[in-house]
Amino acid sequence: MRSDQGIPEVVLCGRVEAGEWRLPKGTPEPGESRKETAIREVREETGLHVEILEPLGHIEYVFRARSDHELYLKRVYYYLMESFSGNTSEHDHEFDVVEWVETAEALERISFATEADVLRRAVSAFTSRRTTSNG
Repeated sequence: MRSDQGIPEVVLCGRVEAGEWRLPKGTPEPGESRKETAIREVREETGLHVEILEPLGHIEYVFRARSDHELYLKRVYYYLMESFSGNTSEHDHEFDVVEWVETAEALERISFATEADVLRRAVSAFTSRRTTSNG
């Protein structure tokens, strides 16, 4: 997240054809911690270099793989992060578009209710941090 003139913004990743907007997430590589995975995946999917501020919990969902049609349980851990460098134009091929969006608009645009819940937790934590640091 970041604050643009006092208004919190979040990065959303979009797939134009599917009309889908998501938070960045990914799969761990062997030997990688959850935090290392989060930082690497955000860098790859968004082009941004970030630091973790605090954990936001996790979500779980079941999906069917295209390759073998098996059902899989996926658990995704989320973190409140702040960008310190990079550019969204440097995102990888996984998404068509990556952009900074005001959090109110992001909550309307985001495709999955579970990710909207994570975003609400992020906004609350980010706002609390800003209020506390401003005194």
